[in-house]
This record gives sequence, structure tokens and C-alpha cells, in this order.
Amino acid sequence: MSLIALGLNHHTAPIAIRERAVIDGNSLPEALQNLKDVAEVKEAAIVSTCNRTEIYCGIHGSDTKPVSTWMHDFLDISDQQFLPHLFAHTDRKAVSHLMRVCSGLDSLVLGEPQILGQMKQAYRDAAEVGTVGSELSQLFQSAFSVAKQVRTDTDIGSSPVSVAFAAVSLAKQIFANLEEHSALVIGAGETTALASQHLHSNGIGNITIANRTFSRAATLAESVDGNAIELSHLNDALASADIIVSSTGAPLPILGKGAIESAMRARRYRPMLIVDIAVPRDVEPEVGDIDGVYLYTVDDMNNVVDENRKSREAAALQAEEIVRNEVERFMQRQRALGANDMIRSYRDQVQFTQQQLLEKSRKQLLAGQDPQAVLEHFAHAFGNKLMHAPTKRMRQAAEHGDNQLLDAAKSLLDLDTPEK
Repeated sequence: MSLIALGLNHHTAPIAIRERAVIDGNSLPEALQNLKDVAEVKEAAIVSTCNRTEIYCGIHGSDTKPVSTWMHDFLDISDQQFLPHLFAHTDRKAVSHLMRVCSGLDSLVLGEPQILGQMKQAYRDAAEVGTVGSELSQLFQSAFSVAKQVRTDTDIGSSPVSVAFAAVSLAKQIFANLEEHSALVIGAGETTALASQHLHSNGIGNITIANRTFSRAATLAESVDGNAIELSHLNDALASADIIVSSTGAPLPILGKGAIESAMRARRYRPMLIVDIAVPRDVEPEVGDIDGVYLYTVDDMNNVVDENRKSREAAALQAEEIVRNEVERFMQRQRALGANDMIRSYRDQVQFTQQQLLEKSRKQLLAGQDPQAVLEHFAHAFGNKLMHAPTKRMRQAAEHGDNQLLDAAKSLLDLDTPEK
């Protein structure tokens, strides 16, 4: 079985493609089961976030095409849009990719810790559906372990850098004194919760949480000394918001150009920062054309996070070394496991030969034959049986000049060891 990692992420695909590739929580069980039904797929897990939709599989053979074809069909994206942005890794590269993702080394914000929680959730989701087995379980557990080591042994997580933190850093660049301004946070998920906490800790004057489920908005608002509203009252809160951070799971934009234009007129065109960190996008792109509005998407955050990335590059080098070492250890374990079937088959073969000859020897002893002669015959026959196949192959290798096989036979049979 081969291990593969395949999909789209912020390195390979723009947000316009990534938002079409999102597999939300409601669709995930169906997607996993559907993927598992592909003939070549033995095990499967899917992670789908704002920055990546990636598939991790154990497959029969090494051809990744059946999985890419499944993804293409399930997402209903045309070849022209899909294929140029697809990546596919197998075995060692797939193992390395997963470990780097879990360790935050593949993230838009280098070293951000949220991805590890998302990867653990992806594993739990796949385990619940029953699409992971021993191979992927070992791989994910190793990846979680190396992520923990990276977090413990390096300074990659020493400062609170995340997309949410970057959004607040951007707000501080546009509005010098956050105490004099108000924020509207739309959504009550992990990323918006982090953004709310960062805004609160940086002294934002007022914060309002809007969410489809009011109780979740109220819980988050209470933790940051803010106010809560239902999403249906969103338009009423726009005009008073200097900073809007939005990340919902809505399939279509929830903030249109018309609503923001109305809010800006009411504000007399005082500046408004909108950070749309949702995939699919929560804000219509045309909003960015309105005077006084600063609209940023996830992909626009690159410049903001670059400064934070520089401070983590030295730690990232250490982390990469930790990952490389763990990849090598994992591959060694996999190679050892791969040899188990061969070893088991060889042992079974030897035991079968042994039992055959022992049974023959027992019959000879019961017939009254000389025990010494029976033992000598057993030893001679057993040795000949064990040596027949390898000696035959060594002769054939010598006749055909197959020195590689002869060298392997010397090592395997320990023929270079001096006699004691």
C-alpha cells in the first residue's frame, strides 16, 4: 500500500479556486464514504479549511489518478480550473507534507497552532466514519507527535501569530489607537474567537459579535466584554463598525456592496477596515471599490504575515530538521512493517518443511530404523530444502552477471563475516 497526500492549498491555488473546493462539515461524512468506495482507496482522511482542501489516503498501488479523479468529480470543478492547482505527493513526500502541515510549517502564518487542532479534528472525523485504518492512524499519530516536539523544542510558537493576530496587526496599522474604535466580528468559530480575543487584549473600544446562533455569539461576547447580535440584525451594526472581521461558513457572500455603501454614507465615509478570512468569501469583492473601505482577504494577508514569518525563520529551520528526522524514522518503521509479510511467509515455509520432514522421521523411528541414521537424514534433508531455492537463484545470478543480487545474497546470508 502507498500513502498519498493530494489536494489544493494556499501555495497552489488562489482563493477563487479554494473556496470552490471547500468540503464543509455537513458534506464531510458523505465525501469520506464516497472516497472510500473508490476501488483503489484502502483508507482516507480529508482536511478542509480556509487555506487547504487536502486528501490523505492509503491506496493499492501508487497511482494517484483515481483519487484526483474522485476529487475533481466530487467538487464538480472543470479540468482547466482544477488540474493546474492540484498537488500530489506519495510515500515519503506525503509523510513529510502531513508532518509539516501539522507542525505549522506549511501554513500561511508560519508556525500557527490552529492547524494542528484542525488536523486532529480531520482525523477524528475520518475515524468516526470508519475510513482510517492502521496505516493512516500510525501516520497521523506520528505527525501529531512531531508537531508537539516542534512546539516544545523550538521557538516557532513563542509569539501569538495567526491569521487572526495578523488581522488585528493590520487594524493597528490603519487605526493608531484601537481604544477609540469599534469592531464587528461576524461568526463565532475558532478564528473569529481568536480575532476577538486579540482585539480585546489590544484595547478595542467596543466589540460586537454577530452570529447565526445567538447563544454562541453571546458566549463569545461575554468572554471579551462585548455585545452580541443575531446575524439577521447585521446591517444595523455596520455603520458603527470601524473594523469588521468576518469568517462564517456561508456558501455565498453575506456582505454586499449595497449594504456597505449604505453604511459608509451613514459614517460620512470615515475609513472602514474589512478583513474577510472566510472561504468561501463572506464579502463581495466589489466592496473593495468603495471609497474609504479597506478590504482584505486571506490571500491579501501575505504582506502582513511576512514580518512575523521573518522572526520565526530560525525556529523553522530547527523544526524542519525535527520533521526530517521523524520522516526518516517513520519510513524505517514502514519498511520494517513491509518486510513482516515476507518474513512471516518465509517462516511459514520453513515450518511447513520442518513438519513434513519431522513426520517422515517419526514414521522411520516407529518402523524401527536406527535413530542416529534418522537424525542424520533429517538434518541433511532439512539443510538441502533450505538451501535449494537460494543456491539456485545465486547460480542463475552468476550466469547472468547479476552482481547486485549476489552482493545482496552475501549480506543476507552473512557470508562476508569471518569465521570464528
